[in-house]
Formats: sequence, structure tokens, C-alpha cells
Amino acid sequence: KESILGGNNVWVRDPQVHKEDFWNTHITYEICLHTNSMCFRKKTSCVRRRYSEFVWLRQKLQNNALLIELPKLPRGNPFFNLNSDFQITQRMRGLQHFLEAVLQTPLLLSDSLLHLFLQSPLSIAKMDACAQGQTHYTVAQAIQRCVGYTRFPVEEQHQEDDSKTCCDSDCERCVPLSHYNNTPVLFRLCKLLKLDGFVLSSRSPDSQNLTNLCHCQSPSL
Repeated sequence: KESILGGNNVWVRDPQVHKEDFWNTHITYEICLHTNSMCFRKKTSCVRRRYSEFVWLRQKLQNNALLIELPKLPRGNPFFNLNSDFQITQRMRGLQHFLEAVLQTPLLLSDSLLHLFLQSPLSIAKMDACAQGQTHYTVAQAIQRCVGYTRFPVEEQHQEDDSKTCCDSDCERCVPLSHYNNTPVLFRLCKLLKLDGFVLSSRSPDSQNLTNLCHCQSPSL
């Protein structure tokens, strides 16, 4: 059953360093949202955002909801070390706590900028323009256009557990399927066995006598 707040699960994870030029480098974080709140038309999504965009979002939310005391963001650090796993992890936790608190505040869930921030890849300038009706697409259209494969931490843990049971220590296992003589059957078999993360290859170039393999591929974290 849907409610205004519903069940909002949000993760901030997978930091990636982006080098713009010789002097400028920044980190983006993946934001994964899984919700059954009636406020969100799209129930699952993943986007990437940098710290400065979180700062922008908080300021916008504060301007639009003056009577609400917004949760704090982790403090900006002019000496932030992009090579420090500890500093990056601490910042990610702070960003996640911020979003968790925001998503538990009903008044903020009606803010279109929050929806664009969480569920579209638009830049700050385009989010502002879209929210003000200055683009040829609506907020809903911008969100629906954001497509891609979404995988959540819980699903990844299940995949890791499955790989431990089906693969050897090198995370690679051969499954002889030579008694099948066509690729569609092999794909259907892999689907039946729920080997969605497996790809097929051939040990022999002879298409009439294939010895097929299923190779386990570890999920990228």
C-alpha cells in the first residue's frame, strides 16, 4: 500500500573520481533510490551527483521551505583528500544520512527539484530551468527519460552469495553444455538457472560442435 512517505530506501555509494583537467578533479557518488511512496512516480532510479550539487539542493530546499530546519550536510573541507578512503567514506555516510532525513520530511517530497536531483541526470542549470517551466520537457518527462540498469546493494549481495556457490575460487566455472546445439537454447537454460550475470562463449570455432561455457562475472562495485 502506498502512502505519502511510504518506504524510501536510499543509498549513496560507488565514489568515482573525475579528472576535468590538470588542476580540477572531483568525485561523484551514485544515488540509488527504491521507494513505494505515492510522491514518486518512478519507483527505482540511480543517478550520479557530486558534493557541490548536494550543497545546491540543500539551499534550494531551504529556500522553498523556510519553516523547516533541514538536516545538515557533511562539512565542506578545502583540504579534502581524494585519495583518502576514510574521508570519502565519511562523506558518503553524511550524504546518505542527509537524504534519508529529507525523504522522511513530507513537505519536502513535493519539491520538484528534489525529484529531479534524485531521478534525473540533469545539471544544476537544467534542473532549475525545468522546475521553472523553461524547458521543452516537463519534470515528469525528464525523470522518465532517465533510463538504465539499476542494481541495488541488496541485489548485489545476493549475486555475490550466488557466485560463491556456483563458482570456484577464481570466480570462473565451466559448465559443459555440448549436448545443446544452438545458442537460443543456451540462453533459455541460463535464464532458467537464473544465471543472469553469465555470458556465453565458445571453446571451439566449429559451430556444429560447440563446447559452451558460462563465465561468472563479478559485479562492479
